[in-house]
Amino acid sequence: MSLPDCKSLGKQSNAIFHLNSPIVQLNIGGHVYCTSLSTLRKCPNSKLADMFTGQPKLQTDAGGRFFIDRDGTHFQGILDFLRTQRLPTEHVQEVYREALFYDVKPLVKQLEETPQLFGEMVGRQQFLARVPNYRENLEVIIRIARAEAIASRTSSIIVCILRTEEDVNRYTDAINSLDTDKESVVSFGPWKALPTVGDLLDCIKMDIEAKGYKITLQPHSTEKVFSFKSYDFFYRLIFTWW
Repeated sequence: MSLPDCKSLGKQSNAIFHLNSPIVQLNIGGHVYCTSLSTLRKCPNSKLADMFTGQPKLQTDAGGRFFIDRDGTHFQGILDFLRTQRLPTEHVQEVYREALFYDVKPLVKQLEETPQLFGEMVGRQQFLARVPNYRENLEVIIRIARAEAIASRTSSIIVCILRTEEDVNRYTDAINSLDTDKESVVSFGPWKALPTVGDLLDCIKMDIEAKGYKITLQPHSTEKVFSFKSYDFFYRLIFTWW
C-alpha cells in the first residue's frame, strides 16, 4: 500500500489531538495499523509504550498517522500479543526481533521459551559459541568463494573440521595430503560439546544459506593414503552463482 510522504510535527495540536483520542492509526514503514492507546501502553516500561506516553515523540505522515520508520510487516504479531496474550505460530523469529526492538519484555520472554527459539538460542547458538572463530570463518568462506567466482558458475571451498584435540594433532599430515592451496582451506574446531561433525556442517550450511547463497556440501577425499581417512577432516562447499 502506497502512503503519502511523512511530515514533521510542525503542528503540535494535531499530534496532541491524536494522543487524546483512544484510537490511534500507525504507519509503520508503509503498513497501516489501527489500535488503541491502551493497547500500545499495555507494557508500561517498553519502548513502544514510551512512544505514546507524554509529549508526542513521533512524526506523522500526511494522513495524520503516527510514523515509525521500520519494516512493519510483522508488527501485527506485537499487537496480537498485547491484545490477547496470544503468541505467533508463524514468523516467530521475525516477531521476536520486533519484540526486542519495541522492548516488549513479556513477549520476548515467552517467545524465547517456544520450541523454535529455544532450540535455536539454547541449543544451536550455545553450541556454536563453543566453536572457535565460527562467525569469522563463515565470512572467510564467503570472501574466498566470491573471489573465485569470476567467469565461473561455481566456487569450491574446502573446509577442515577438527572435532577433537587428537584431530588437531593429526592436522599437519592431513593438510599436506591436499592437492589445493593450503591457504584457502578454512578450519573449524576443536570444540567441547556433544554435537557431531555432521551437526556443525549442518550449521555452516544453514547459516551461509541464510545469507542468500546457494551451496551444496560433500566430503572431499584425497589420493594419498594415511592411517586415517582424510575425508574425516575435509569437506567441499560448492557455491552456485547462476
